[in-house]
Amino acid sequence: MKNDSRFERIKVATEGACLRVVLARPDVRNAFDVKTMEELTLVFSEVGRTGLYKDARAVLLSGEGKSFCAGADLEYMKSMAGFSREQNRQDGDRLFKMFEAVRTCEVPVIAHVHGHAMGGALGITACADIALAETGTQFRFSEVRLGIVPAVISTFVLSKMDPNWARRWMMTGELFFADQAKSAGLVHFVGTAEEVVREKEQVVKAILEAGPEAVKKTKRLLNTIGFARPDQVHDQVIDVIVDVRASQEGQEGLGSFLEKREPSWRANVVKG
Repeated sequence: MKNDSRFERIKVATEGACLRVVLARPDVRNAFDVKTMEELTLVFSEVGRTGLYKDARAVLLSGEGKSFCAGADLEYMKSMAGFSREQNRQDGDRLFKMFEAVRTCEVPVIAHVHGHAMGGALGITACADIALAETGTQFRFSEVRLGIVPAVISTFVLSKMDPNWARRWMMTGELFFADQAKSAGLVHFVGTAEEVVREKEQVVKAILEAGPEAVKKTKRLLNTIGFARPDQVHDQVIDVIVDVRASQEGQEGLGSFLEKREPSWRANVVKG
């Protein structure tokens, strides 16, 4: 994989219609430091919008080595000990922006989680649209074990995960495993490394067979309406369907269905 020269902590490369983003600090189990957070925020902010990766249809997120991500880097944590209140606020804002960049990335984010996912790594997992975990992967909200609170990640995790289980694991800092993470809604699929790769290929194939703009707008809509009551988003959802049905892609999709042919975007998907 050819790395984008702008990045030091991650590897970024185009792979067909997808963008592969790899956490690339295996010697520290891909733990976050300030530079890692800034690089992830930058690349996820660009995907589908501007720059080199505006045409990507999906992001494949993974980690090098034995673990997906061990949370915060030890040296980075040591530096926090002397932070002022304002420095801690700036650091929390930086972490929040990283999660928000993943969550609001224009295209679907598919995370391949393996080995360990600790602390902030659970925030990244929750922000991914589709999370696939290898059997035996260990998860932990490790914050309380360090005398701190999973404050920044909480809102992202609780939008994905069963609050009942999140409450237990956030307060106890207990280890839990891939099957439990799946039951609690944090991940969608659990299997061997080979099975995860096959599932990821199937998910990507499905995404590429869908209308590119329809997928983007669906993700944007889901992120916007959240858990709002139907009456609160009445006008918004109607405006979306009106605009989409009248769009070029919407007309092509409906026309191809009625004419019993493949839509133009699906004809361009490489088979096999």
